[in-house]
Order: sequence, then structure tokens, then C-alpha cells
Amino acid sequence: MTIAQTHFQDALHIDAEQLYQTLLRGVRGLMASADGPLQLAGITSGGAWLVERLQRDLNLAGEAGVISSSMHRDDFARRGVAVTAQTRLPFDVDGAHVLLVDDVLYTGRTLRAVLNELFDYGRPASVKLAVLVDRGGRELPIEADFAAARVTLPASQSLELARDDGGRLRFAVETRS
Repeated sequence: MTIAQTHFQDALHIDAEQLYQTLLRGVRGLMASADGPLQLAGITSGGAWLVERLQRDLNLAGEAGVISSSMHRDDFARRGVAVTAQTRLPFDVDGAHVLLVDDVLYTGRTLRAVLNELFDYGRPASVKLAVLVDRGGRELPIEADFAAARVTLPASQSLELARDDGGRLRFAVETRS
């Protein structure tokens, strides 16, 4: 795993736009070292925003994929189907090299659900993961191939990526009761 040397103790001072530039460089590196062309798929919703920008900034033809975890979550009975975008993969998954992109990696449960969703569409040759922020706290053995930064937060706080009308990214920290 490659993690940028940036470690944040105070999530309120994270510059999401700066981290996006680090993510962009990291994705370029993953693309250069891949065994074949990488197909990008963003995990709803923050990862979908990121992959939309990456697709444009990397001058990649076509449309990036969007993948949802809602149908395979282990808390589906409690949460129901999310109102976020549903899975749309404009490429053949069978034999593809897929780069999943997400905003925040925490427990690994969303990634487990996303992998199940991805395999519903076919059998990829490989799957890599790039995230804007790795906040640790894993409950499953899942690791990013690239993380723009590592952030330490108490379990009572969540880190959410937000985007304004102009497409500018920022983080919001929420405290759960």
C-alpha cells in the first residue's frame, strides 16, 4: 500500500482539494504499473465524484463506472436501499483490470459489499483500490493500493466528503451519539 506522507490528527484541517491532487498522482502511478488498461469505478457517492473528476483530469475516453454497495451490505435490513446512484458499469467486467475509487476507507465493510456487487457483473482479471483518506479501524482484511492520506479520528466521528455546486471538494466531520 502506498500512503502519502501526510498524517492528520485534526480532520477539520484536511484540504480535500489538495488530497485530490495527491490521489490523481497516485492513480497515474497505478495506471502506469497496471498489467493492462484500468477501468475506473467510483463507489457511491464520494468515490463516484472522485472518479468523475479523475476520468476528466486523466483525459480518459468514455464514461467511468459507478458502483453501489447497497444491495450487498451486511446491514441491509437496517439501512435499506440507499437513494444514491445505483451501479452502472459501462465496460465489460470479465477479464478487466478494475480500479475502485472511494473517498474514505474505514472498516472495510463497504468494500466487501462492493466486491460482491462487482462480481455480480463478471470476473475481473484484477481489482485495485485507491482512496482519498484511509482512517484505519479496519474490521475486515481490506487494504488500499493507494491512499492520499491517513487520518486518525475517534470511532464516534465520521468523515464525509462533500462537494459544492462548482464541484469543489471538502470534508465534513460529524459526531455520532
